[in-house]
Amino acid sequence: MTRPVHGALHHVEIWVPALERAVTSFGWLLESLGYTPFQSWSDGRSWRLGATYLVFEQSPALTAERHDRCRPGLNHLAFHVEGRDAVDALARRAPEHGWTLMFPDRHPHAGGERTYAAYLENADGFEVELVAVDAPGPAPAPATHQP
Repeated sequence: MTRPVHGALHHVEIWVPALERAVTSFGWLLESLGYTPFQSWSDGRSWRLGATYLVFEQSPALTAERHDRCRPGLNHLAFHVEGRDAVDALARRAPEHGWTLMFPDRHPHAGGERTYAAYLENADGFEVELVAVDAPGPAPAPATHQP
């Protein structure tokens, strides 16, 4: 592993209401994107890609049963995906792993015509955005999809 760039993201910890559901949905997705299992303990798991890792923990201090992306806090995680074919393949396989395609009437351009992406939501209300790196044109402005 090369030395991380100053200011690069080290890790993100996400509290989940059901660890096994998170392992099923996020584990499949992260491993499909090239992450590898990193840490495992009774209440949590993590996956790593390069110097960055994502942690999912079922904490006894949780105050809600479901994530609400429309409240202050995390709205969604967005990942680069190798290309349009990879976005499409992940979107097709996602329901087998607990994900639902969001904005199906605007898929794959829910983030705008210059963005090729799939927006997925799991049973606990967490959203991920899978963005094709081969989308045409300059880098788009942040997605403007509606919740």
